[in-house]
Amino acid sequence: MFPQLDCPLVIAVILASGVGGTFQYGYSISVMTSPSAFIKDLMNRTCVQRYNVHLEQWQVSLFWSFTVAIYSFGGFLGSLLCGSFLSKYGRKKGMLYNNFWAIFGAVLMILSQLTTSYEMIVVARLLYGINAGVSFVAHPMYVIECTPKRLRGIVGVTIATCMSLGKLTGQVLGIRELLGTEKNWPWLLGFNGFTALAQLLTLPLLPDSPSFLLQEKGDRQGCEKALKRLWGDGDHSGAMEEMMEEKAVLQNVRSHSVLELIQDRRVRWQFITILVAFTSVQFCGIGAVYFYSFEVFRAAGIPEVSLPYAAVGIGLCELFASFTCVSITRKVLMVRGYLIMAATLILLTVTLSLQTLNSWLPYCSMVLIFILVFFFACGPAGVTPSLPGHIFSPAFKTAAYTIAASNSWTFLFIVGIIFPLLVDNLGYCCFLIFLFFCIACGVFVKFNVPETNNLTIMEITAEFDRMHGKSGTACSKTSAHNNLNGIKTQETRF
Repeated sequence: MFPQLDCPLVIAVILASGVGGTFQYGYSISVMTSPSAFIKDLMNRTCVQRYNVHLEQWQVSLFWSFTVAIYSFGGFLGSLLCGSFLSKYGRKKGMLYNNFWAIFGAVLMILSQLTTSYEMIVVARLLYGINAGVSFVAHPMYVIECTPKRLRGIVGVTIATCMSLGKLTGQVLGIRELLGTEKNWPWLLGFNGFTALAQLLTLPLLPDSPSFLLQEKGDRQGCEKALKRLWGDGDHSGAMEEMMEEKAVLQNVRSHSVLELIQDRRVRWQFITILVAFTSVQFCGIGAVYFYSFEVFRAAGIPEVSLPYAAVGIGLCELFASFTCVSITRKVLMVRGYLIMAATLILLTVTLSLQTLNSWLPYCSMVLIFILVFFFACGPAGVTPSLPGHIFSPAFKTAAYTIAASNSWTFLFIVGIIFPLLVDNLGYCCFLIFLFFCIACGVFVKFNVPETNNLTIMEITAEFDRMHGKSGTACSKTSAHNNLNGIKTQETRF
């Protein structure tokens, strides 16, 4: 993964930032499946002990869904806080302070069973979500800014890899031979606190982001010192000059607000594109598979004793897919990924409907779920997060990322709430809802979104205009408006 890496401190940056970054997000997404029965039992015991009331099955399902989904609401809050938080404290200090959300949450998780307090789990999930909302932005920003340009592509892959490792770790630790037992499940849910402590101990040994030191703090000496530690001894004046030029341009670029982006007709199709892409990522079924993998495999007819090991297979598929990304254009990755996922969902619905006819059909369903995860990981999952940065000019980029993040966390919350109800009421037919979104997004991208590989913002904007029949005059005006390529903006106003 690190070919010709002659700046080994960058590896330390990847590991130290990753363990408290997207690893936390991946872990929290997958870890709730294994102890679900124990948590539901704690809900009932809490109500009996306090109110002498036994919860009905639908009430347990509703409370359980809320517990799972509240994490996404926390992520939404964290995504709104992260801009001002990281600007005030910087990338490194921001990540360090962000760990305290996870540590407080871990303490509540570990004490929840001892105190017979189900509410502690809910509050802890909310705190974990806030931590993930901040780290989902801070981790990529810090890693990329600490890496030489020639290595940023390969280092960027490690961000998704850390997320996949987090998901796999949550599934592996959740098996009954490790922490997936009635006695140890609070420690399973509190594991986030130990990864946060690991980052608190290691990240202070590393320098802050060189571009943050120079551009936002004006610390030229600190920037030069950080570059030498990260990239080795040598002349880094060229990189520093690029940062200064970028800073000079930033001072002349007005960052548009979210409302201005929504109202601006020049970027209407780009706005629709991020809405469709980020909505489909959550409604393609992958979030439901991770949040409720036991329920999915149980519906597929997998024996109860095999559920934890089948869930581990999901994490292995995604991790393997993150290492097998090939040089295929972004548009092809999205279209191919969604259409193969749609075909897989059709086959999955068929095998689920026929699972009682033969003992091997449930295992066909399990394989199809693995295929679904694999093509999501090496398609939409790898392309969608960076899409706003490719199709919006610097003036709109921050607002576009704000809309994308808010959209993702909101719909992840909705999926977390409604999926158990869909399973209870629709059975195997619930996957047909996800089928619609997969087909819709694949077709939309095929006919409405241009290829972005090796194109400038001006060229991508011109392609959008050409595909949607705008006049040459409008096209040239839009292109001129988007003339500043590859520069980050600083502020988003609502």
